[in-house]
Amino acid sequence: MKYLIVSGGEVKEGFLTWIVKNGGFDVILAADAGMEALYRDHILPDIIVGDFDSVNADTLDFFKKKNDIEWTKLNPMKDDTDTEAAIRLAIEKGAQSITLLGATGSRIDHVLANIELLGIGLRQKVQMQIVDAHNRVRMIDSGLTIKRDEQFGKFVSLIPYSMRVEGVCLEGFKYPLDNYCMSRFNSLGISNEITEAEARISFSDGIMVVVEAVD
Repeated sequence: MKYLIVSGGEVKEGFLTWIVKNGGFDVILAADAGMEALYRDHILPDIIVGDFDSVNADTLDFFKKKNDIEWTKLNPMKDDTDTEAAIRLAIEKGAQSITLLGATGSRIDHVLANIELLGIGLRQKVQMQIVDAHNRVRMIDSGLTIKRDEQFGKFVSLIPYSMRVEGVCLEGFKYPLDNYCMSRFNSLGISNEITEAEARISFSDGIMVVVEAVD
């Protein structure tokens, strides 16, 4: 099952419609204020999750009047965010891949937390990615191949998430690496570029965040 989760961060007008049209999703899930982008783009979700403390009352009322939407009401006094609750619910329902939209924006704390949540996918063996109009973000603990004609944007940045990522090899990139140990607290892996038909990232141990950026 392929899930799209729409959260309450920045979603540029029209981008959600493009994602839905081209993503082939089985289920669309709105996490609280993610309803706003769906309402704006005239898209009905299959599931709505949240404590509903950050969504416009008119938007909430509009969706409450629609049939065939599954609702999960959360207690506002909770330890996790609506986005985390949505991710865990999607996995409980059998999601094999999850795309997070509205997971970036002006709230840097929420952006960092949402990147952290990609680790749920690693633990549960569910493919997860954060996507916005400018970036695709993934967290990996094994190799990854990116085809140049399928990449998201121009630049590929590699950020160690564990303290060390051992045995890093980069092939098909402008700046290759061979059996290199990447460590935290530096910017070595930022703004690489794919130069071959496909680029390969491999390493022997660790966790890495991969960001494909348009600009």
